[in-house]
Amino acid sequence: MKALHDIVEKLKPHFEKGGRFEKFYRSFEAFETFLFVQGNVTRRGSHIRDAMDMKRTMVHVVIALVPAMLFGMWNVGAQHDQAIGVETGWFDQFLFGLVRVLPLIVVSYVSGLAVEFLFASIRNHEVNEGFLVTGLLIPLIIPVTTPLWMVAVATVFAVIIGKEVFGGTGMNILNPALLARAFLFFAYPSYLSGEVWIDTTLQEGQQLVDGFSGATPLAMLTLGEVVNLPPPGDMFLGTIPGSIGETSTLAVLLGALILVATGVGSLRIMLSVVLGGLLMGTLFNLLAVNVYMEIPPYYHLIMGGFAFGAVFMATDPVSAAQTGTGKYVYGVLIGVITVLIRVLNPAFPEGMMLAILLMNVFAPLIDHYVVQANIRRRLRRLGRARAPIKT
Repeated sequence: MKALHDIVEKLKPHFEKGGRFEKFYRSFEAFETFLFVQGNVTRRGSHIRDAMDMKRTMVHVVIALVPAMLFGMWNVGAQHDQAIGVETGWFDQFLFGLVRVLPLIVVSYVSGLAVEFLFASIRNHEVNEGFLVTGLLIPLIIPVTTPLWMVAVATVFAVIIGKEVFGGTGMNILNPALLARAFLFFAYPSYLSGEVWIDTTLQEGQQLVDGFSGATPLAMLTLGEVVNLPPPGDMFLGTIPGSIGETSTLAVLLGALILVATGVGSLRIMLSVVLGGLLMGTLFNLLAVNVYMEIPPYYHLIMGGFAFGAVFMATDPVSAAQTGTGKYVYGVLIGVITVLIRVLNPAFPEGMMLAILLMNVFAPLIDHYVVQANIRRRLRRLGRARAPIKT
């Protein structure tokens, strides 16, 4: 490690002011910060010193995403084998998925970081570590069959429109990863709907099994095929078609434990989203006007991207509500709106994406009313305390 540090220190003067590559100083600084902790310390004044900086926060989120990512890679191979009617070992299935998923991750990081470095050089500001998470989230919430060029275009759109136009990391009002998925959904709907969730690449002599359908459980419900739904256990484990990292509720829960244990993710938001989904699902279950309303309310929690969105998207510390009470309201509304969109709007079988983006917009308003309510309550309490005592 010392040898690497010496190399970085030797190269540093070339990127500092007056050096040959001073225009690329911010890019060099980003790599240096990624490799080593900065030596900047406070010298005077009162400050809060905390080892949990942005880099550590983002690294914790990346670690929490690892279970969903690894399971997603294996599931890509497992679904492929099921589609062509062959049986291979779990390692071969994982290797198949790794080869398919890794390019998506690489393209996401390369295209997104290129835009980040470009804007950092133009504006002469630091490159923050926020894209460490966004660059991994984007591949995990799209089908494995998404073309690489499309991933690059969506990532660039998300970074520019979702972050940089608002001032960069920490200033965005929308979740950049969900913005990338929304861009793909509305710009190229055929690539995010229908039977596109399974890699059906065939080699010589292979063919799809008779009656094969790559439809997700949400798509089946939209068509009224309740009897063909996978068992709840399969949906919980994640051995179903879907976006790469969203299928396994179990893997997502492991990530949730990491986020809650490290204090990075908001347990209030996670539980509120689940509560809102269950409440809306129960209400529809009581009405039972169509087959979609007849399914048990907990089905909504293990289908599609509900769990993944509740844990990794809704809890985004920048675009989510900030006040304690506001987080409850924010989370419950996400759960309610998700089920509403799923059941009442067949054009959007996955409602989590739109629900979170909508509540991202309303999060500041929720916090505003919570703060104003606290102010009024304290003023009333203060007025009673100062009121003269009647004798």
